[in-house]
Amino acid sequence: MSRITLEQANAIIAAALAKGRELALKPLTIAVLDAGGHAIALQRQDGAANHRPQIAIGKASGALALGVSSRQIGEMAEARPIFVAALGPILPHGAIPAAGGIILVGTDGAPVGAVGVTGDTSDNDEACALAGAAAAGLKPQ
Repeated sequence: MSRITLEQANAIIAAALAKGRELALKPLTIAVLDAGGHAIALQRQDGAANHRPQIAIGKASGALALGVSSRQIGEMAEARPIFVAALGPILPHGAIPAAGGIILVGTDGAPVGAVGVTGDTSDNDEACALAGAAAAGLKPQ
């Protein structure tokens, strides 16, 4: 598999939202990007703050840009804060250094895209992203 489909993106979003309901989380926003960082699908639950789409996209696109999850970018920020702070101006959608953005790989292990989830705690956002990936038959990198 070399790319993520709209059907898979919608499955990711549906499963992530279902996980959020199961855990009784705050309103979520989920963005699914292709391997080039282009948006495939995005949904923002009723009541989600107005800039959550940019945060979800930033988690996903930052992961793609650096080749690691947004959780790992957060860990980088602790060790190398100047480096991570410098990413904002050079990355078109920024990089959000908090869990919730994961790279998605296909059956051959190559990245096919990324998902970013925001709205609750970072750990809960990441749990929803992982549930979405699993529902679409994709694995996190």
